Amino acid sequence: MNLKLRLTILSFLQFFVWGAWLITIANFWFGTKHWDGAQFGAVFGTMGIASIFMPTITGIIADRWVNAERIFSALQILYGLVLFFLPHTENPGSFYYVMLVAMCFYMPTIALANSISYTVLKNSNLDVVKDFPPIRVWGTIGFIVAMWVTNLTGNKATEGQFYIGGAAAILLGIYALTLPKCPPQKLIDKNAPVVEQLGLNAFKLFGNYKMALFFGFSMLLGAALQLTNAYGDVFLSEFSHFPKYADSFVVQRSTIVMSISQVSETLFILAIPFFLKRYGIKKVMLISMFAWVLRFGFFAYGSPEGYGVSLIILSCIVYGMAFDFFNISGSLFVETTTDKKIRSSAQGLFMMMTNGFGAYFGSNIAGWAIDRFFTHKFTNASALAAHLDTTPDNTIFLEILKNTFNASVNADGTLSSYVMLRDWQNIWIAFAAYALVLAILFAVLFKHKHNPEEISKINH
Repeated sequence: MNLKLRLTILSFLQFFVWGAWLITIANFWFGTKHWDGAQFGAVFGTMGIASIFMPTITGIIADRWVNAERIFSALQILYGLVLFFLPHTENPGSFYYVMLVAMCFYMPTIALANSISYTVLKNSNLDVVKDFPPIRVWGTIGFIVAMWVTNLTGNKATEGQFYIGGAAAILLGIYALTLPKCPPQKLIDKNAPVVEQLGLNAFKLFGNYKMALFFGFSMLLGAALQLTNAYGDVFLSEFSHFPKYADSFVVQRSTIVMSISQVSETLFILAIPFFLKRYGIKKVMLISMFAWVLRFGFFAYGSPEGYGVSLIILSCIVYGMAFDFFNISGSLFVETTTDKKIRSSAQGLFMMMTNGFGAYFGSNIAGWAIDRFFTHKFTNASALAAHLDTTPDNTIFLEILKNTFNASVNADGTLSSYVMLRDWQNIWIAFAAYALVLAILFAVLFKHKHNPEEISKINH
């Protein structure tokens, strides 16, 4: 089999096994299990915890002792097995710990997959800069396909999403063993200080004001990066509570609608070289922040009908700019402003701040805030019906009340059990305001002059 095709399959499956459940887990959590938002925020934060230390540990092992493809294989198989067990947990607490184990196995495989591809391409005398991006794009396509599979098979709110991801992960783990060998490079001197061996010398970058400010903003923006992954699909799905939207395409195929975001991501990757050369790294990162404002703002006023559908689609389109422009331009900023001796460690630090601390604190704080300030309790049928833009005697409303909330209307107009609904419009407005404040502060505080030469030297 063609070498590039083999790596393409690796990239496709790497993100397929994540996309099968990442966007739809909220539907399982809120819609099927009826667990609360604060605990869900903590579950999503497990990716952040795992990203803080697991990539470093597996990186050291791959650099010193074990072939990268073997570590990758073992981690994917273990991740798949844990996903099979995950739906059988009986409460949010046990679900959290099992998910944490799953993320400890999965998160380091993202870096390992890149490392394997780099090594194989270099060993085959291929151009990494030219040949890797087309391979990596298939990872995003794999994520999109997984979302579609989960939605079209009717598993967006069931345990089936974890079985799909788990089966694909085990398949990927077996497949990885057929790839060319990627033995340890052993580039670190055995007698080097422990700090250097652990890749911790990059932390001295915090002593530089400009770098410290950059990493600080990376963490704060990282808090926003996963919010739409965590809540986007369930936001669209919960329009089903409104009788007038219950059967709309946006509700029934919410995961497919959300996949427009990933399609956008693949397209904006191609636009990055133009924007970087024309505007420079700081302005591209700033564009990303304002794109996040639009992402959340469009969601705030979107709906499954008419004009509202256009806003939802626009939100999905600007996601590609919001996500890609900061992650890639931020990575290039690190590449062009750090010493080559600590560059790999500095890149790891950037990922730690965004996907680690940022994702952890963002997920937990967002989950708490949604529960505390943006979740409303209804005990009266008339008040609930008014909120859902219908009447208490509407037959669809009564069916939703019974089938979704396991409640009914008492003779006095009260509900047999209270109903909790999230105020999505104000949730997204709050997230948009957060992103806007970050953008303004970044524009004022972060000083970085555009130098076209810094872009051209990336390929050298």
